[in-house]
Order: sequence, then structure tokens, then C-alpha cells
Amino acid sequence: MIEPKIFTVGQINRYIRNLLENDFILSSLLVKGEISNFKAHSSGHLYFTLKDASGALSCAMFRQDAAGLPFEPENGMQVVVYGHVSLYEKTGQYQLYAEFLEPLGIGTLQVAFEQLKEKLAAEGLFDGDFKREIPKNPSCIAVITSPTGAAVRDILQIVKRRDPNVKVAIFPTLVQGEQAAVDIVHSLKLVNEWGKADVIILGRGGGSMEDLWCFNDENVARAVFASEIPVISAVGHETDFTITDFVADMRAPTPSAAAELATTPLTERREAFHRLELRLERDVSALLTSCRRRLDLLKSRPVMERPLERIYRTMMDVEETQQRLDKEMTNRLMQRAERWQYLTNRLEAASPLAVMSRGYVMAVASSGKLLTSVKQAEVGDRVTLHLQDGKIETNIQEKEVFTHGEEESHL
Repeated sequence: MIEPKIFTVGQINRYIRNLLENDFILSSLLVKGEISNFKAHSSGHLYFTLKDASGALSCAMFRQDAAGLPFEPENGMQVVVYGHVSLYEKTGQYQLYAEFLEPLGIGTLQVAFEQLKEKLAAEGLFDGDFKREIPKNPSCIAVITSPTGAAVRDILQIVKRRDPNVKVAIFPTLVQGEQAAVDIVHSLKLVNEWGKADVIILGRGGGSMEDLWCFNDENVARAVFASEIPVISAVGHETDFTITDFVADMRAPTPSAAAELATTPLTERREAFHRLELRLERDVSALLTSCRRRLDLLKSRPVMERPLERIYRTMMDVEETQQRLDKEMTNRLMQRAERWQYLTNRLEAASPLAVMSRGYVMAVASSGKLLTSVKQAEVGDRVTLHLQDGKIETNIQEKEVFTHGEEESHL
């Protein structure tokens, strides 16, 4: 009896995986559907579910394939996915391994354009508050473009025709291809480090969206925004719009239009100078006339015809003021003297010496205490009597106290 063969789970999963990968249809196919459960892992891999009305399919996109996408997938986006179906052996789940995907109904580049435009607008890179005024009369214009294209020839021709005095510095730059964005960022940095240009014209002639794609690069947009020198974006034709157009300080429909916007015709400048000259002559003439009239008016005043008269009047006023001050000072001194005499008299009247001059005596006990009552001294105490012109030392032989107007004697 032949025993049945027993397989492991891993063997079965590996067998099914080989079946799926070797299938003619499943090994290379296009699938359309709506993205849901989208997740961008920190490793760079993308995971999402592709669904329609009848079912759902798990999808994975490895980092090397995801890095080549010009846009970021989003939930709800209708896409066509190119890839192959295989089995993830650890979970036994089959899934579609996407190698490339493209939005349905709209081009991949257009989706990337709209996503970057929305992102930079939210950061404020398009705000008018950050846009600088383009100089009207620059002395030097820096042109960042291909040195062999028609755009640079048109710019040079127009600048020379409008104002031959303006210098044009060409910074040869790639404006198409994979390395173009890096080259544009480098040229913008060089112009700013050079620092002699008043304005920058960045652009090229027309082309397809793919040809102009370097002007939709995020690094280029941020370099234009960071430029310390005003930038005019002149990319393609009038109907072409790029991210650079929104970030730049001014957009020109064509490179030729940019050259016109960056310069003022020399004849127009000469006319402006002539008008300014006439205006200055008129203003100076009016100012001189006004000054002459004012001078004549000043000359006609009495102070100019008889200058000493005003000086004499001032001297008289000074003398009169001096006399008034002297009189006022004398009166105040007299008032102060009278007040001083009054206070002196009051002080002398209140002085003990004045009382003593009338025969009164001030008695002081040996302790130094002033005696104001007979009761403060006793018979035998030594007392000093102060008179107007001296003092007397004496002992109390007897004392007598008066009470209620009657006399009592105590030995």
C-alpha cells in the first residue's frame, strides 16, 4: 500500500507562488481600480488595496519602484497598475506587486503638478506678500537658460534694441532632461553669489509638458523663492504654466516678453529725463520767484530800513525793566527789615533776661533743677539765685508757703 505524501505549509505556499509567477497572465498584467488603505512605510515601500465594485486586491510596491513615481498615490485615486501577482509565503496571502501605476483620466505628470502646486501654495510660496518689485532700469540682467536656444537670442536682441546700456550675463544651463533641475538650482545659486545682477530671467522656449518638467521641480521652486535677486519666469509659450511661474516674482508669457518687462526703452528713459529736467527748471524758477518776493517783503519792513530804532527801543525797555526791578527789590528788603525788627522785639520781650531786668530772680536747686514752688526746697538746702548781672549762692534759712491767699509759717 502506497502511503500518501504529506506536504508542509511552506511547500504548499511555495508551490502556489511558482504557479502564480509562471502564469502567462498573472506574471505581467495591467489592473485598474480605486486606491484605498494607502500607507507609505518608513522603509520606502508602499502598501494599498486596489478595489472596484466587485472585489479588492492587496498591492505592494517596493521602494526602488516607488522612488520613480513623479506623484504620490492617494486614497480614492483611480489608477492603472502594472505589475505581477505573487504569494507572500509567510502569510499565505497573494497580492499584486506593482511596478508602475498611472492615474486614470489624467496624466501622471499632471497629477504630480497639481500635488506640488497645492503643497507649495499651502506653504505660502505663491503669496504676493513675498513677491518683489522688478527694477525698472536695471544695469545688469542675468539670464539662466540654454546658451544655444532661440530664447537667449531673442532676449539679447530685445535688450540691445530697447537699451544698449544694459549688460546681459548669460549663465549656460540645462533646461531639459534629468539633470536640468539640478543645473537650474546651481545657476540660481551662482547668480546670487555673483551679486551683480539686478534681475534674473529664468526660462526657455516652448515644448511639451515633459520638456518643461524641470521647471515643475520642487527644488527649483524653492531655489527661485529663496533667491535674493528678483526672478522673472519665462517658460514656454503664453499658454504654458509651470510651478516656477507661480513662485517667481513675475511671470512672462515668453522669454521675449521677459526681456521687455525687464527693460525700459532708452528713448522712453530720455523722454522721462527730459520731462524731469523741465519739471526741475519750473520748480527751481518758482522757488526763486518765491524767495525774491519774500526778500522784497523783508526789505520793506521798518526793521530793515531803520535797524537801530528797534535796538534803541529794546534798550529803553531794558532800562525801564531794570528800574522796576530795583524798586521792587527795595520794597521787598524794607518789608523784610520791618518783619525782622518785629520778630526781634517779640523775642526780647519773651526772654528771661528781660524779666530779670525788672527785679525778678531765677532760683536753681543744687541738683540743677529750676525751683518753681517753695515746696521743692527745704530749710538748709543750697540754692543758686540768678540775677540779671550774675548769681548768688545761698542756704535756705526758712521757708513760707502761701495757701489760698493766706500766709503760713513753718520753721
